[in-house]
Amino acid sequence: MPGKKILIVDADVASRNFVARKLLEQNFEVIQCGSGKEGLIYAWRDHPDLIIVDPVMADLKGEEIAIKLKQDPRTTNVPLIALSGDQSHLRLKSCLDVGFNEYIIKSGQAVATLNETINRLFGITEEIMKQGGLLIIFLSAKGGTGTSSLCANFAMNISQHQPEMRVAVLDFVLPIGSIAPIVGYQGGQNIVTVTDMPPADTTPEFFRHELPHMNIWRFNLLAGSPDPESSNQLKVGRIWDIVTAVKASYDYVLIDIGRSLSKITLPLIQHADIVTLIAGTDISTVSLTKTLWDYLKSKGVHSDALYTILNRAVGLEGLSKVDAESMLGITINKSIPYLGTNFAFANSHHQPFSLKFPKDTASIIFQDTAREMSVLAQKLRSG
Repeated sequence: MPGKKILIVDADVASRNFVARKLLEQNFEVIQCGSGKEGLIYAWRDHPDLIIVDPVMADLKGEEIAIKLKQDPRTTNVPLIALSGDQSHLRLKSCLDVGFNEYIIKSGQAVATLNETINRLFGITEEIMKQGGLLIIFLSAKGGTGTSSLCANFAMNISQHQPEMRVAVLDFVLPIGSIAPIVGYQGGQNIVTVTDMPPADTTPEFFRHELPHMNIWRFNLLAGSPDPESSNQLKVGRIWDIVTAVKASYDYVLIDIGRSLSKITLPLIQHADIVTLIAGTDISTVSLTKTLWDYLKSKGVHSDALYTILNRAVGLEGLSKVDAESMLGITINKSIPYLGTNFAFANSHHQPFSLKFPKDTASIIFQDTAREMSVLAQKLRSG
């Protein structure tokens, strides 16, 4: 993110210069110093947007630096990253306890991890994520719950109900994307190829004009990784720029993360307009869903933004809606009925369920659910 200022505090000149060079290549403004005391002076004088500290310093320990920075109003909200050769768990814990946002071990992977962390800390803020299109996340606690199929079908129904709106679907399921096989997309563009593009090329205009349009599905698609090997090449630090650029180009952005909950996807969930939680009907899946929801609550996800769907489409047996609600401790907004072989049939023919089986009761449920999610997202965004 050009224009951001980063302070590096590290007594090791070679290490400091190496990190600085990598950051300068990304057009960050970089300030360097070699002692803890200098670091405090530079931090309070130069107002950096982020500070990287090697906690093993001769004059001040990293923990002391963090405490002083967090106690001063000039730097209390500045993100801190510890970049250290000390691999001990005690040092890691002590740094995180005093306010470091991240602890990264100096290694061959340190630069990649550092880039991802910096972009994550800079890229998603409440202010940024409340701009542009409405963001709806689809996730589940366990695979096989039909999350990707529901994401695609609800996106189609939102677009059908509001034809004047532009709808985009982003597939962040790893290591293999799930949406492309459902909608019949076979092109070469995907999340891996897009993150490999120069930042100057992935503008809102690019996504407005270059994302493939799935005609029968009525939305534009950024497909997921085509295979596990490709997913290893994903430049995760670019995710935040891409999401904000897509949001600037579309009225609705639906992101399927399946069960791929990670440091990459958690900030998206935390700042989504709606979090659509898909639960299966078997006891083990409902139990895992409760664990996932408890975790999301601990990370600041509010129940007002939660839209829970009990998906019975892929299996007739299982818990009732009432029993699932009792286990989860939350209201289930919608229950998808058992669809027999129709759901799989529609998917195998790359067609939306509502178009393939327009008279089926489930088609009405899909339409009603899409409208409800749209209304809720707009209401929450407007405050």
